[in-house]
Amino acid sequence: MELADKAVGFLLSYISLSIFTYYTFWVIILPFVNNDHFIHRYFLPQEYAILIPVFAGMVLLCFLCIFIGFVMLKSKKKKA
Repeated sequence: MELADKAVGFLLSYISLSIFTYYTFWVIILPFVNNDHFIHRYFLPQEYAILIPVFAGMVLLCFLCIFIGFVMLKSKKKKA
C-alpha cells in the first residue's frame, strides 16, 4: 500500500505543479507576448484567468458549507 500512496502523492504533486506552471505562464508572461504569436493558441482568453479561479473558489466554498452543515446535523442527532 505504501507504493500506491507514493504514486498517488506523486501524481497529485505533478498535476498541481502543472496547473500552477500553466496558470503562471498564462497570467504573468503571456500578456507580454505579441497577440499574433503561435503560443496564444494554447491558452484561453485573459478573461478566463479571473473567472475560472473565482468559479472554483465559489464551488469549493459551497462544498465546504454543505460538509459543515452535514457534520453539524449529524452531531446534533447523536446528542439527541
